Amino acid sequence: MVNKLTVSVYVRGECIKRKVTKILSEKKGEGFVDTALKILISVVVGALLLAGLYTLFKDNILPTLTQRINSLFNYAG
Repeated sequence: MVNKLTVSVYVRGECIKRKVTKILSEKKGEGFVDTALKILISVVVGALLLAGLYTLFKDNILPTLTQRINSLFNYAG
């Protein structure tokens, strides 16, 4: 009885040891750092695009648009 229990515990231990060794020796997959870096790059690029579009609309497009709309409604004819 004790011998059977000892062998069972030893076999389970060896299986767990083999699984842990296999997991630690794998060199594939995507880690948390890679994912976080991709998300960070996406957020920064998106913020730069939005800032550029906001600046473009604020400085170039909106003033000329309001000027054209005012000239349409200020018809002196």
